[in-house]
Amino acid sequence: MVGSICTLGSGGGVGPAKTGKTRTSPQSGSSFGAVLQQEMERTQTRQVAFSKHALSRAEERGIEVTPTLLERLGDSVERAEAKGATNILALDQSLAAFIVNVPNNRVITALSQAEMKESIFTNIDGAVFL
Repeated sequence: MVGSICTLGSGGGVGPAKTGKTRTSPQSGSSFGAVLQQEMERTQTRQVAFSKHALSRAEERGIEVTPTLLERLGDSVERAEAKGATNILALDQSLAAFIVNVPNNRVITALSQAEMKESIFTNIDGAVFL
């Protein structure tokens, strides 16, 4: 249903608003429940992606990217996002490290345990243990 927006003027009369915009009711197209369900499904299927750089680094450093690892990285991104972090260091149990850009759900680089010993991590605002 599409209708014009009405306002109460100072003269007490009711007339169309002068915004030129129309308003649609929530019933047109989809219900709130359907939209909510779609959004929940979209966020549940949202996975962390690896940049080309991160994929090549993981491969050359012998870091195996498994579905379980992707799931744990996705969970860490959600937790970091809830805390307002934008770039995190995610440390895996296998002692691999990943720098992840939270807003873009993207792994920027991957490091092995040997490389972490001499590394200084800058431009991160959070750390998560996977």
